[in-house]
Amino acid sequence: MHALASARREFAILLGEFRRTAVLVPFDPYGSLWTADQNGVRWICAFSNEEALARFAQAQGDGDREWTYRTILGARLLDAMVPMLPGPAGVALDAGSTNGVLFPPVAGIVPDHVAVDLGETG
Repeated sequence: MHALASARREFAILLGEFRRTAVLVPFDPYGSLWTADQNGVRWICAFSNEEALARFAQAQGDGDREWTYRTILGARLLDAMVPMLPGPAGVALDAGSTNGVLFPPVAGIVPDHVAVDLGETG
C-alpha cells in the first residue's frame, strides 16, 4: 500500500502543478479544440510547450500546416472546458511523448458533476 500512497501523492503534486500552469491547446483545421476519443473518453490535447506540440503535429503527419493554439490555464481546462464536452472527458498533456500525462474524468480532477464513477470504494 505504501507504493500506492506514494504514487497518489506524486500525482496530486503533478495535478496541482498542471492546474497552475498555462498550456498550449491546439485547434483542428475546423477551429475546434483538438481532441482525441479513446475508449469512450474524449481527451482535450494540451502541450507544455511549442516543441511538444510540434512533435505531436509531426507524429500526426500534419507538421506542414500552421497549427493555431491558445494558451489556457490547466485549471480552466479541467474546470470549465471539460464540462462543455459531451460525455466523459479529460485532458491529455503532451500526448504521444514519453512524458505524457492523462488527467482522467474522475472526482478530484474534474468537477464532480462530470466525473465518471469508477466504482471504487474507500
